[in-house]
Amino acid sequence: MVNSLIPSEKVERKIFLIRGKKIMLDRDLADLYNVKPIALRQQVKRNKDHFPPDFIFKLTKKEVEEMVSQNVIPSKQSLGGYLPYAFTEQGVAMLSSVLRSKRAVYVNIQIMRTFTKLREMIETNKDLKKKIEDLEKKYDNQFQIVFDAIKKLIEPEVKPKRRVGF
Repeated sequence: MVNSLIPSEKVERKIFLIRGKKIMLDRDLADLYNVKPIALRQQVKRNKDHFPPDFIFKLTKKEVEEMVSQNVIPSKQSLGGYLPYAFTEQGVAMLSSVLRSKRAVYVNIQIMRTFTKLREMIETNKDLKKKIEDLEKKYDNQFQIVFDAIKKLIEPEVKPKRRVGF
């Protein structure tokens, strides 16, 4: 049922890098949970002790402007006149304890699987890159073109519009 609710790709598109952390915006989470953003924020406010600063933080005006300029969000007006909350992976996990619907549980499972998949992909690329570098040292320059081509294939594609903040 989890996979039929939300495709992993939809979740991946809603994960951004801000302040060096992978986060999800409150409005995107509300959309996935099928609740209104204001209801999600109210639950968070009612349960502040569940959300320390490393689980959730408010975006600054500058970060919002950067997200707009990079087309991550269509406009500041799309945020409804407030600065959105950014939830880290731990903050998203904690949401399942304050949003108690069955859908929230299933959505959280899918989101956690997506975060895990992204971590595994990053780690796999690091391992593969190291192995290629080791092979490069063994062989002479005649294979350099091959190694260069392989490196281009395994390097993560740089998507500047996904990177926001400092």
